[in-house]
Amino acid sequence: MHGTRGGYGEHEELARRFEEQRDRLRAVAHRLLGSASEAEDAVQEAWLRLGRVDGSQVENLPAWLRTVVSRICLDLLRSRVARREELVGQQPPDQPWEDGAGQAADPEQEALLVESVGRALLVVLDRLGPAERVAFVLHDMFAVPFEQIAPIVERTPVATKKLASRARHRVHGVPVRPAGELAGHRRVVEAFLAASRGGDLAGLLAVLAPDVVRRADPAALPAGVALQSRGARAVAAETLVFGRRARWAAPALVDGAVGVVVAPGGRLVLALAVTVVGERIAAYEVIADPARLARLELAVLGD
Repeated sequence: MHGTRGGYGEHEELARRFEEQRDRLRAVAHRLLGSASEAEDAVQEAWLRLGRVDGSQVENLPAWLRTVVSRICLDLLRSRVARREELVGQQPPDQPWEDGAGQAADPEQEALLVESVGRALLVVLDRLGPAERVAFVLHDMFAVPFEQIAPIVERTPVATKKLASRARHRVHGVPVRPAGELAGHRRVVEAFLAASRGGDLAGLLAVLAPDVVRRADPAALPAGVALQSRGARAVAAETLVFGRRARWAAPALVDGAVGVVVAPGGRLVLALAVTVVGERIAAYEVIADPARLARLELAVLGD
């Protein structure tokens, strides 16, 4: 590490202390960015920046490194927003499911991230503003005091607390059903996803109403597939054909009701708005149009 004062022994000691923090720094960056590769890059950049300062003058190395990684991630999040704004109004490229579009570059890292954070939460975090996401993740997931977060997001501690509160409200959403009814609907949707993943025709027929209706945006279907399908057997058979999507699916609040997000690598590509009547699915709509997806109110389901 060039530029560090002191001899080789001091350099080795600083490197050792950095390695002790690497896993935690990676965890912070993972949750801030939702990307394994970008998280690794952010941690590596923090190591390079440490090489440009006098390590002996850093009183609290873990806090210093966390702050540096968080600022790097904040800059990356802001650049994402700028890129999205540049793409507004442009037609997104056609990405059929069959070519594996949207899969994470490292499936093992994606699995670890999804397991530790949750697929639905990754989708919702991706919808927060950069400063909101940093404030929420650092405080609610890593218990960092607002006084330490405030300089990172360039706000006062009071304003930073409001950022996190606003983010928390968006993450949890506003259900339109009572808690008991919501829990029942969740069980139905989870049974539907389990049967879809397992190729279980009997399980699908058990959870679909006899006259169930499936609607879908054109972007969600291969060419030639009808935009609407009716009847439990037709919908179940169709679901089995496209069931591979279910491995990237998770229950979530979709416009206040229990639905599904489909998010390879934590990136939203489809949402299902589900209508549950009694203990069966009466209808569901597959939403894939980017403009429609952007208008959805998505939130995580509580335990």
